[in-house]
Amino acid sequence: MQSLGTSDGAEQRQAETRIILRVLPYVWPEGQTWVKVRLVLALSCLVIAKLIGFATPLFFGNAVDALSGESPDATWLLVLGAAGLTAAYGTSRLLEVGFTQLQSVIFAKVAQRTLRTIGLQTFQHIHALSLRYHITRKTGGLSRVMERGVKGVAFLLRFMVFSIGPLMLQLILVCVAMVAFFDWRYLLVIVVAIVGYVWFTMVITEWRVRIRKEMNDQDQDANQKAIDSLLNFETVKYFGAEQREAARYDVAMAGYEKAALKTQYSLGIINFGQAFIINAALVIVMMLSVFEIQAGRGTVGDFVTVNAYMMQIVSPLNFLGFVYREIRQSLVDMTEMFGLLEQEAEVQDKPGAPDLNVTGGAVTLTDVHFAYDPERAILKGVSLQIPPGQTVAIVGASGSGKSTIGRLLFRFYDVSGGSFTIDGQDIRDVTQTSLHNAIGVVPQDTVLFNDTILYNIAYGRADATRAEVEAAAKAAQIHDFVMSLPDGYDTTVGERGLKLSGGEKQRVGIARTLLKNPPILLLDEATSALDTETEHDILESLIDMGQGRTVITIAHRLSTIVHADRIVVLEAGEVVEEGTHDDLIAKDGRYAHLWQLQLSE
Repeated sequence: MQSLGTSDGAEQRQAETRIILRVLPYVWPEGQTWVKVRLVLALSCLVIAKLIGFATPLFFGNAVDALSGESPDATWLLVLGAAGLTAAYGTSRLLEVGFTQLQSVIFAKVAQRTLRTIGLQTFQHIHALSLRYHITRKTGGLSRVMERGVKGVAFLLRFMVFSIGPLMLQLILVCVAMVAFFDWRYLLVIVVAIVGYVWFTMVITEWRVRIRKEMNDQDQDANQKAIDSLLNFETVKYFGAEQREAARYDVAMAGYEKAALKTQYSLGIINFGQAFIINAALVIVMMLSVFEIQAGRGTVGDFVTVNAYMMQIVSPLNFLGFVYREIRQSLVDMTEMFGLLEQEAEVQDKPGAPDLNVTGGAVTLTDVHFAYDPERAILKGVSLQIPPGQTVAIVGASGSGKSTIGRLLFRFYDVSGGSFTIDGQDIRDVTQTSLHNAIGVVPQDTVLFNDTILYNIAYGRADATRAEVEAAAKAAQIHDFVMSLPDGYDTTVGERGLKLSGGEKQRVGIARTLLKNPPILLLDEATSALDTETEHDILESLIDMGQGRTVITIAHRLSTIVHADRIVVLEAGEVVEEGTHDDLIAKDGRYAHLWQLQLSE
C-alpha cells in the first residue's frame, strides 16, 4: 500500500480534480436556469432534513427523562409531556425522511439530463474519431469504457453532491451538540475517531482502487474475447474451435477471478477496520456517559441522547467508507471515459468550412502522397483526373494502394502531401458531412444493421418514403426477393445481415446507395466476394447505378471493369499505366499481364 503523500498520489488527485471540474458544468450549465433552481431546491431540502435530524435526539432524550421521573414537572404533566415529546420525535423523523426523499425527486431530472448529455456527447465523439483510431481499438472494450464512465458520473452526482456535503454538515452539527449539551471529552473521542476512520479508509481504498482497476482490465479483456468469438461464430464452427475459444475465454475469466478475489479480500479488511474504529469510539463515549450518570452529572435521557447522536455518526461514517470507495472507482472509470473524450479526432473540419458544392462530380488527385505509417509509404505521388460522369477503374496487386484512394476520397484520412479535389474544391476545405453526402459507397462486404430490410435500405436517406425505398429495391433487383419473404420488408436480417446471402446483402447495399442518390459513386471491390453468376447479375445493377454519375471502381477481378471509360493501374503506390481495356491489352504491359493471369485462373 502506498500513502497518499507520494508524487503519484498527488498527480492522481490532480487528475481526479480535473475530472470533477469537468462534470460541474453539466450540473450547473450556463443558460439553463431550471437546472440551477432544481439543484438549489434539492440542496435546501437536504439542509432542512439534516437540521431536523439534529433536533430529533433531543426530543427522544427528554421523553426518556420525562418517563423515568427525572423531569421537574408535576406527575400529571409527565405523561402528557412524554407523549408530546414522543410525538415530536416521530414527527421529526418523518419530516427528515420526507425532505430527504423530496430532494431526490427534485434532483432526479437534473441527474438524468446530465447522464443523457454526457452519454450522447461520448457517443457522438466516438463516431467523430478517425478510422485509424477505431481499427486500433476493440469495440467491446470501447463500449465498456463508455458504459462504466456514464455510470461513474451517475454515482458521482448522486453521492458527491448529496452525501459528502450533507455528511460533513451532519458531523459538524453532532460535534456542536456534544460540546453544547455534554462535555468536550465526547468531542475529542469523536474527532479522533473521525480522523482515524477517514485516514484508514483513504489508505486502504487507494490500495483497493489499484486492484479494482486490474479487475476492470481483466473484465474488459474477457468481454472483448467473448464478443470477438461470437461475432466470428461461423469461423469457430468451421475449425471446430469451440473448446479452444472456451479455454481462451476461461483464461481471461481466471484473471478476472483472481483480481475479483483480491477486491473481495480487501473489502473484508476495510470493513472490519472501519467497524473497529467506529465501535471503539461508540463504546468509549457511552462509557463516559455512564460515568457521568453514576456521578450524578447526567440523566438516563442524556445517555439515550448521546447514543442517538453517536448513531448519527456511525451510519454516515459507514456510508462514507462505501461512498469514498465508489467515488474513487467512479473517478477511475470516468478518467477512461473523459480520456476518450479528450482523444483528438485525426480528421476535423476547418473552422467555418463551407459545404461541398458538386456541379459535375469531377474528381482530381494531384501528386497525392500518403502513408499509414511514416516508415512505409502507400501512395507516392499519384495524379489522376476523373471527368464528370465517367467510370474510372483502379486496379493493381494487393498493397498497391487502390483501396487507400477510396478511403482518402471519403476522407477517412487526410493526404500526407498533394491534394484531392472535387469540382476544384479541396476536400480538406469543406465539411465532412457534405462530402459524405456527395459520395455513395458500395463496399466489398455490405454490413447491415440487425433490423428490418426496410430499415437497412432506408438508411440511405432518413426521410425516404416507403414508395421510394421500394423503388430503390426494384432498381437493385431485390424487390421480388423481398416480397417473397413471409414478412416482406419487415424481415429482420440478423446481426451484420447474416440471415441473407452475400448477393442479397450486396443488393440491399446497392438499394441503400441508390436511395441516397449521390453524384459520386465509389465501388470498393463490390463483387469480389460473390460467385460468378451473382457477380454478373449485380454487375449489371452497378452499371445501371453508375449512369449519370462519376464512378470510381476499385477492382480485383478485371472482368468486372472492362466496361470502364478508363482503367488506371497502380503498382507500389504509383500509376504505371492508364487507358481503356483494349488500349491496355494492346500495350502488353502490366495490365495485360494481370489479365492473362486471371484468364489462366
